[in-house]
Amino acid sequence: MPSITSVDDQRYVKALSHPLRVRILGILEEQPASPVELSQVLDATLGTISYHVRQLNELGLLELVRETPRRGAIEHHYRAKPRPKSGGAAWDSVSVIAKQAVIGAELAQTTEVATRAAGVGGFDSDHARLERLRLSLDAKGVEQLSKAVVKLVDEARKIQDAATKRQGSSNGARTTDTALVAMLFDAVGAPDPSAGRPEPTQKPRKPRRRAAA
Repeated sequence: MPSITSVDDQRYVKALSHPLRVRILGILEEQPASPVELSQVLDATLGTISYHVRQLNELGLLELVRETPRRGAIEHHYRAKPRPKSGGAAWDSVSVIAKQAVIGAELAQTTEVATRAAGVGGFDSDHARLERLRLSLDAKGVEQLSKAVVKLVDEARKIQDAATKRQGSSNGARTTDTALVAMLFDAVGAPDPSAGRPEPTQKPRKPRRRAAA
């Protein structure tokens, strides 16, 4: 089956249409796992997990990395293939449904990973960073900031490549699983405090008093 190269591919949209498949993909992007292992982590039945893993594999989003004999059966270990990228020049042509599926999946995975890490000290190290900026930019400023984010991600990939080479050398440098999330979006939909409380469409009627008999 041809690889999925566009977020507008209906196979990709279908894959992201179920929250459990989104969670499975998130785990398999970090490390290979079998349906048995996934069922234990996700607290779901093996039958349910096997069904969704099979769906993801048939949609071309997984690859088999190894087979392990276990108790007279073969346990299949999968990992996720690289996802098609969102954003960029082609993003405007992507359908609304595909955009919603991709962004929803990314946000769900980001929230899960960050929340899990925060609960066990993932943000305690000196190198940890958590920044959120609200900016007011003109068109040129938005373009410059977008390029800065792309440059940051590209630099992160170069840093990973260099670290991988060091890991393969004789010194065997110790590694730390690290996550970097970069988001740039139009901050639309926020409440406007200056607008005040909206006026009711009509004033509530006062209850009438009944005359004493």
